This record gives sequence, structure tokens and C-alpha cells, in this order.
Amino acid sequence: MKQSAEKFLQYMSSVKNSSPHTILNYGKDIRQFLEYLSPPGERPPPLTDITHNLIREFVGHLHDQGLEKSSIARKLAALRSFFKYCVREGLLKENPARLVPTPKLPKRIPSVLSAEEMNNFLNQLAAMEAPASGGPVPTRKRGRALALAQPEEPTIVQEDGLFLRRDRALLELLYAAGLRVSELTGLNLSDIDQKERMLRVRGKGNKERIVPYGSKAQDALDTYWPLRAELLLQKAAARGGRRGPPHLQAVFLNYAGRRLTQRSVGRLVKKYVRLVNINLDLHPHSLRHAFATHLLADGADLRAIQELLGHQSLSTTQKYTHASIRQLMEIYDKSHPHA
Repeated sequence: MKQSAEKFLQYMSSVKNSSPHTILNYGKDIRQFLEYLSPPGERPPPLTDITHNLIREFVGHLHDQGLEKSSIARKLAALRSFFKYCVREGLLKENPARLVPTPKLPKRIPSVLSAEEMNNFLNQLAAMEAPASGGPVPTRKRGRALALAQPEEPTIVQEDGLFLRRDRALLELLYAAGLRVSELTGLNLSDIDQKERMLRVRGKGNKERIVPYGSKAQDALDTYWPLRAELLLQKAAARGGRRGPPHLQAVFLNYAGRRLTQRSVGRLVKKYVRLVNINLDLHPHSLRHAFATHLLADGADLRAIQELLGHQSLSTTQKYTHASIRQLMEIYDKSHPHA
């Protein structure tokens, strides 16, 4: 069974083009099921001995451990996919996980910023943007030294003033194109058509789609390009360094000239929420939610939004209709005299 699981994970990578994150989690889920079936010192049972009752017992065990329903549902999805692969490969006659019901999950309506709140946030970043300077881009150490040397300065230090150009560009692009963070950090220069203002985006399963973006995002990118060039020049002058060679094709770079990570983008969003002093629980995916909800509120077709977001199922996109209706109800409650 272990060998079949390893082959399944290879199949996910090479054939299905699943993301590394999905492959890692599915591997953990299948290994946890194997550990449940085989206590220490015992061999796991053969594939043909796995029944839907065994899988039900495993689900009950997870529930007794206090796992969230969403986590149990994902583990069950991993087992269903694995056994479906085994059936396709002729290792099993039928999928034992098919008859195991998925825990009923509560429908979560995404919390969305209004168009006014979103514009206010991005406009404040544009107002904070420092004028371009001809000096070198500060390294992380130099930026910290500047911060220590100027404790009385309440605004952004020089390092942040320079990198604000990059950060504003990526935030504008997240909102303008409704990108996932992985899609944003995976962008290469060849993926941007600046004349037509179009992006070639690689989404889940490495599926490509074409997404337009607006003039404000283009203006922010135009301001960022000189900084990007400075980062690469500085990296070249440092002759590589311990962090490895620069990522010449990546659109968004860190101070070391390498591709910005998804975790870094999450930290940047939290940082600018604090800097502009707004009372919002904002994260990178909030900008994608706002993109979809604002398009829907302005009359965009749900199918078109599905294409722009790269959703495989229309039901995934439909959650934004609930968010849009909720916003209308809030406006009604605030504005109507007999509400």
C-alpha cells in the first residue's frame, strides 16, 4: 500500500500538475491513514482489505480527536482520490471511500471590503509613495541601521519608501486582476503584455488563463520597474551571495534579487494595514474577494467572473453573490428610513 501511495503522489505531480502544497498535504493525509491502520510494529493491510467501514472508523477517530470538519473533509478527499487512482490502475475493483459521506461544512461567506474602503486603502499607499531616488537600494541590514538611526521619524524609513513602489504594484495587481498569491509570485516578465494590459496566469493544476488589469496597476508597475532593475544590478555587483543567483525572469523580487515568496506577500499586507491605520482584517486573498464582489455589484456576468478567477466550478464563484447581497442589505439598513 505504501508503494501505491508513492506512485499516486508521483502521478499527482507529473500527470495532474497538482500544486506542491496539495501533494504535500495529500501525502500527509494518506500516511496518517496508514498509521491508523498499522500500529507500531505491524505492517499495513493490503489494498484489497480496505473497506468503507475501515474508512468510516478512521473518520470517527479524527472526529474524536477534535479535528475541524474542514480538515476531516480534506483527508477524506485525499483518500477518495488515492483509491480512485488505484481503481484506474487495476489495483482495486471499486473505490471503498466512495460510500463514506463527507462531513457537512458550514457555508462561509467571505468578508469583503467595500469599493470605497478598497480605493481608500490603495490611494493612501499611492500618497505615501516616496519619489524615486538615484541611490542604491538599501540591503536589509542597511534598512535596519537607518531605522535605528532615525527613531524620531514616524513615517516610512528609506528602505520602506523604496520597496513601497514594489509593494504598491503587487497590491494593485492583486486587486486589479483578482490573482491568488501563488499566481502573483509566480509571474514572469514574459507573462505581462503591458501594451494590452493583459496577464498570462498559471493557476491551480498549472492551468493557464488570460486576465486583464487596469491603468492604476500599470502606473504602479511603471514606477516599480526602475527599482527592480536596481535590485538586479545590486545583486550582480555582490556576485551571487549565499542566497543563490538572482531570479532574472521573476516580476516581483525581494531585496536579494530573488523571487518574492507567498509568505512575504502576506506579511506585506498586514504591514500596510498597520501603516495606513485602518481597522480592517485584511489578507492577500481579501483583494481577490473584493475583485469578484465589486465586479458582480457593477453588473458583471457570473460566468465571466468564473473565467477571470480561474474557478473550475461555478458553485465556487457563487459564494460572491451572497457577499454582494449582504453588502446591499447593509446599505439598505443604514440608508432606508423604515429599515
